[in-house]
Amino acid sequence: MRKIAVNSQRPVNLDLRTIKLPLTAYTSILHRISGVLLFVGVAVLLYALDLSLSSEEGFAQVKECLQSPFAKLIIWGLLSALIYHLVAGVRHLVMDMGVGESLEGGKRGSQIVLVISAVLIVLLGVWVW
Repeated sequence: MRKIAVNSQRPVNLDLRTIKLPLTAYTSILHRISGVLLFVGVAVLLYALDLSLSSEEGFAQVKECLQSPFAKLIIWGLLSALIYHLVAGVRHLVMDMGVGESLEGGKRGSQIVLVISAVLIVLLGVWVW
């Protein structure tokens, strides 16, 4: 007995590597990823703050650790996530006010978020290094 699909309009290919997502989807996914990175990063930074405030030796240890290139890369990554999350969050607030809610407005807003974030992240990299 042959089974007949209930809805013949259903997608056949569910390989996520071949599905083309719109730019707005990528900005939304990046916004969520940056939020998760910030959540984890705040815990690490709070530990470093606690260690630095515990004693002079702890402060010296944190200061020495932050001088390494790997630590600078981590700090730059966390600050980059913060910048992107902030810019994308402002976009969401602007859309909540009714600006850019159309399909074209959403695409344009995503482009603006990516460009502003990229410029600020590069400037932030120059500042950190």
